[in-house]
Amino acid sequence: MRVVICGGGVIGACIAWFLQRRGIDVIVVESTEVAAAASGKAGGFLARDWCAGTPLDALARRSFALHAELAGEIAGDWGHRPMTAYSGFVVGDGDARRNRPCSLDWLADGVVIAQRIGTRETTAIVHPRKFTSAMMDAAQLRRGRITAIARDTDGVAVKGVETDANFIAADAVVIAMGPWSLLAAQWMSLPAVYGQRSPSIVYDTGTDVPADALFLEHEDDGSTVSIEVFPRADGSTHITALSDIAPLPLDPASVTPDQGAIARLQAMSERVSPLFRPDRIIARQACFRPVTEDGLPLIGKVPLSEGLYVATGHNVWGILNAPATGEALAQLIADGTAQIDLSPFDPARLSPLDPSLLHTH
Repeated sequence: MRVVICGGGVIGACIAWFLQRRGIDVIVVESTEVAAAASGKAGGFLARDWCAGTPLDALARRSFALHAELAGEIAGDWGHRPMTAYSGFVVGDGDARRNRPCSLDWLADGVVIAQRIGTRETTAIVHPRKFTSAMMDAAQLRRGRITAIARDTDGVAVKGVETDANFIAADAVVIAMGPWSLLAAQWMSLPAVYGQRSPSIVYDTGTDVPADALFLEHEDDGSTVSIEVFPRADGSTHITALSDIAPLPLDPASVTPDQGAIARLQAMSERVSPLFRPDRIIARQACFRPVTEDGLPLIGKVPLSEGLYVATGHNVWGILNAPATGEALAQLIADGTAQIDLSPFDPARLSPLDPSLLHTH
């Protein structure tokens, strides 16, 4: 059996790894490079039970456990480590709360920690690009842009994919291209997938910042902004805030941040800690997170097709839920069913996108 996966991000990489472990021939087609988009520019934060009470709960719990297992099973170091998470706020000079002592000595005056919201048993982190690359090592990678999905004469069963380089025969095809999955709606019945842009700054902080993830409310220009701080095991710290809606470029390599948002984010970061200095900046960047109409991912069989699957729309939990998504979709392709209930993520639950609208993207 051969499976072609369209998309070299973390979701495609994990699907490839779990399929290959079953002895299935896997080819991943990627137009730019592995982890070119959100999989290489996300924070990498993992939480075991932050999706409790939602349809994502079982997927998140299984995936959190898989992240820990994979760290001891696969060669390579992608910085999986447990961490503590805190919530709090950043206050101005005239705010009485500024006199409240901060329990974390690496933070600036005016940062108030309200409570601990994650422990080393319930929260962790990985380096997304390194994790994606390690998982992708299980698959054959081919460069190319998907131009069509080939089907049999009845137009139902998948026969392979056409790329701008060649034709690749396949028994099954998986669309896992993040927000660019919407382009596949011209060849199949798929719901809309939108891209939400998230800017971020990465600092070189070495060993100065401990394993403390922060979720802070920050007053900025009269409005409250949520800023997230993720120190990684490799000595880098990823800080993000100020997500917005922007046109999705056709080429993931063309994604750029809004410079105004980056300037605001840098100013906010410097208020969080004196360790976040301009001379320590490694990257100023942005990525588009894939989002669906109802906020849940699309994982499963594509309607009106045989041998065609989709896995996208994971929003902020793409890195967290990639292993369990990969495991479940590999089970679905190989066995016809998955151990985790995928019905909440069935693509058929949402109306398909009208292909005539694609010319606007």
